[in-house]
Amino acid sequence: MNFLPISINVTNKKILLIGGGKVATHKASIIARFITDNVTVISPDFTSEIRQLPFTFIQKNYDKNDLKDFFLVYVCTGDHELNRQIKTDAEELGILTSVCDAPLLCDFVSPAIFKQEHLTIAVSSNAQNVYQSIAVRDRIAKLTDDGLLQLDQSV
Repeated sequence: MNFLPISINVTNKKILLIGGGKVATHKASIIARFITDNVTVISPDFTSEIRQLPFTFIQKNYDKNDLKDFFLVYVCTGDHELNRQIKTDAEELGILTSVCDAPLLCDFVSPAIFKQEHLTIAVSSNAQNVYQSIAVRDRIAKLTDDGLLQLDQSV
């Protein structure tokens, strides 16, 4: 697999997250760092933590019609068969999809992200080793916190 590392403009774009458990909550907290408008979460159940985020919540089971008009879809249901079905449905509609913990089903993957003001550093292992990406991101954060890496915002 080869993923092109790009940044996508999500201004005024509708994003759908399907799932309301622990993995979906983690993904939603990352999304919330970049966009809060136009994000909808669909699931029969939600963690209390995900409910704290400024998104639209629809408590229901997934239906193919839920995908209508969305730009990106994150699939985090924990049900592998349902995840595959959502991916197939989204693909038919031309919607980019990221299926958590299933890189072979992904049109895109989310990198490990270090964000400081308007600067974002994304670390990706091309969906091969998420823990390695996280470790490198954490090293960048530590170097910055310790003053060993200066991220001059004025350059």
